[in-house]
Amino acid sequence: MNKSLIALALVGAFAVPAFAQTAAPATETAPAAEAGPHTLTGNVGLFSEYRFRGIAQTFAKPALQGGFDYSHSSGIYVGNWNSNVNSGAGFPNSNLEMDFYGGYKMAFGDFGIDVGGIYYYYPGSEWNNRSVKNGELYIGGSWKFLSAKYFYAVTDYFNAKGPNGESTDGTGYFDLSANFDLGNGWGINGHIGYLDFKKVSNADYTDWKLGVTKDINGWVVGLAYIDSTAKGDCSKGQFYCFSNSLDTTGTQNGSKVMNAGRATGILSVSKTF
Repeated sequence: MNKSLIALALVGAFAVPAFAQTAAPATETAPAAEAGPHTLTGNVGLFSEYRFRGIAQTFAKPALQGGFDYSHSSGIYVGNWNSNVNSGAGFPNSNLEMDFYGGYKMAFGDFGIDVGGIYYYYPGSEWNNRSVKNGELYIGGSWKFLSAKYFYAVTDYFNAKGPNGESTDGTGYFDLSANFDLGNGWGINGHIGYLDFKKVSNADYTDWKLGVTKDINGWVVGLAYIDSTAKGDCSKGQFYCFSNSLDTTGTQNGSKVMNAGRATGILSVSKTF
């Protein structure tokens, strides 16, 4: 990795119950309660490793993740999601990622749209006297079990700069995903993505995933294979060579290194409340 550049940050339901209605006479059938316009859900999951856009975030160690989502029947939604991370993935002095997002989502028959923004924050992080962060806008569409989404960075991409200090805003990521229900609690999912990293050479890459899930009494067990073309050969000093620690200048100072884009298998268990 070029040490003058920071390593990349590569990045139910608590349903609100309807008020109880007065019981109908015993000789009549009580009408079903209408769903309210507000929905609040929560989620939690344990993963053998955290990969963001195909890139290791926990140095091949487990991750505990969770968050909540609020949505309104109008299509407006907001949410928060959190995970532990490793400082060597680009977050000096931090071990927590907090994502905040909001937007508008609506379905029209088999089709759907999704537009919004997301802000990635790493409490306590410091790199060249700045906290590590990233802001993106996104637009997406879906059809049945297929979905596509494009993310556009409106800040320096996770604080990264070009070799001559150029801004990396405008970095884009395209995601194409599929989730197919096989019935009896089984499902398969796939993904392919492409990162266009502005002003940083040797940092563009493609990543992909193929996985299977099984719903067991509301707990979803998953197994996925993840790989990428990200170049992380540490013997060649490639960009996606991550150490297990970074200092506040973005320089690797850990005793161990890894190819952060290498192929891996991830086992997970999660639940939505």
